[in-house]
Amino acid sequence: MEETLEKLRYPVGKFDWSKEISEAVRNESIKKIAEFPDRIRDAVGPLDEDQLDTPYRPEGWTVRQVVHHVADSHMNAYIRFKLALTEDKPVIKPYAEAEWAKLVDSKLDPSVSIHLLYGIHHRWVTIMEDMNETQWDLGFTHPEHNRWMVLNKVVAMYAWHCEHHLGHVTGLIEREGWL
Repeated sequence: MEETLEKLRYPVGKFDWSKEISEAVRNESIKKIAEFPDRIRDAVGPLDEDQLDTPYRPEGWTVRQVVHHVADSHMNAYIRFKLALTEDKPVIKPYAEAEWAKLVDSKLDPSVSIHLLYGIHHRWVTIMEDMNETQWDLGFTHPEHNRWMVLNKVVAMYAWHCEHHLGHVTGLIEREGWL
């Protein structure tokens, strides 16, 4: 049971911070981020209200909350990139993801956050596609993890984040036979 819960929680595995990120991996990561709004829209679009309010795992978020969480997270990611590109060694502000998921806006139709994702990802990808090698070495300090995070690795982590949460949604759809 524990192995199954772990697989439900991390459908694509955990992100490996020790992995080196090549230019090819970085470019693939940007591509995944660019394509994510279409992919999450296509996954959740056919779902009805009951399906949207189904948790992807026991004690997990509902599909609806997952979509809103990704928008929250990626808004923060976009801002963190801009801080890293415009300030000297910024310290970012963490946020209480689980508490944000309980707020009333996480009960809205997922299309609201999908629209946000289209705009955020378009702007974010535009910035990333214009960055030079020196800029990819910039970063920020994440005080919650007490870690300096370099943008070249952060982009790969957010591509993983896209796949991670898409895996929550598509895994539930497959397990429930909602195809």
